[in-house]
Amino acid sequence: MSDLDAFRAEIRAWLEENCPAEMRQPAADEDDVCWGGRNVVFKNPAQKLWLDRCVAKGYTVPDWPQAYGGAGMTPAQAKIWREEMARIGARPPLSSFGIWMLGPALLKFGTEEQKVHYLGQIARGEIRWCQGYSEPGSGSDLVSLQTFGEDKGDHWVVNGQKIWTSYADKADWIFCLVRTDKTNKYQGISFLLFDMTTPGVTTRPIKLISGASPFCETFFDNVVVPKAQLVGQLNRGWDVAKYLLGHEREMISGAGGGDRLNAIGAIVARRGLEDPILRAELALFDVDALAYTAMGEKFMDEVKVGKAHPAQPNMMKYCGTELNKRRHELLMAAGGSTALEWDSEETRGGAPARNWLRTKANSIEGGTSEVMLNVISKRILDLPGA
Repeated sequence: MSDLDAFRAEIRAWLEENCPAEMRQPAADEDDVCWGGRNVVFKNPAQKLWLDRCVAKGYTVPDWPQAYGGAGMTPAQAKIWREEMARIGARPPLSSFGIWMLGPALLKFGTEEQKVHYLGQIARGEIRWCQGYSEPGSGSDLVSLQTFGEDKGDHWVVNGQKIWTSYADKADWIFCLVRTDKTNKYQGISFLLFDMTTPGVTTRPIKLISGASPFCETFFDNVVVPKAQLVGQLNRGWDVAKYLLGHEREMISGAGGGDRLNAIGAIVARRGLEDPILRAELALFDVDALAYTAMGEKFMDEVKVGKAHPAQPNMMKYCGTELNKRRHELLMAAGGSTALEWDSEETRGGAPARNWLRTKANSIEGGTSEVMLNVISKRILDLPGA
């Protein structure tokens, strides 16, 4: 038995013994997702038990160093962990912008003090983060942002506004792009961290056509941010931002992937779907979703050996979001008139329709599909500009 085979056997045995049965079912709603944070409310004891067991082993962030709350797995071991989780349909013990986005940025750009202070808390689910990037006049052209941090010696005073700040009303802290030099568009932005309870920070939810929304407007009115909460170099926050955007796009793209255990063709077939054309479309989707997952694994392998193209996350983001929209359109078609229902217990408060509507934002958030295609055409295909 190879070392990796032995590792797989160990992980498989641990999962079988420690993952509660309730955590082996797909999340039914937002409450089924464990986001952590200082105000976390667990839906049931199994959700907390699963988190606690994974935290104790470093399995919330298996490929992070043990010194920062991870399990120190190699890339090959982390891949096995993901495969074994998928094999039993286990939910992630913790979902977190801190894990998906801020953590990788801190590992690359943070000081040792910042890594020690924040990464362990992220791994344990003690801080829930939100992202302060887009502004009312700065979406795709993010470098035009105007939120300004005035240098006051040992701190900044931040004034401005962010928009589309996911879960800002529930977050404990924010990682935020702030202009600290008005004379340089690209080299005048800094990457700051601050507590959402800091005086002067307010949020206002934005309601979408789905009837609910994770998005908020976020306002900063003379918010004091200590200098120690700068990540990376002063006025070089765009370097951090670009690195983090790559991880964000990978996160958003992940919804489009597939696996054999949760193929939508098999899920819908159990309902007795009779339309042969729709059955064929569902099967074709599952094939495309599995191919997309394989592409993602290939990209990850290329990252490990330093052969990845920096624009590959743009490819993943575009393909993944388009697949996710297609997934929910097919589920709506397969659900018939019931899928159009908005309030009943049978549809969990109109979950199929609301989830379908929510996917429309996938091709906007994290960079629009049009911007992604522009990047792909210029940086990967080397096509000339218009």
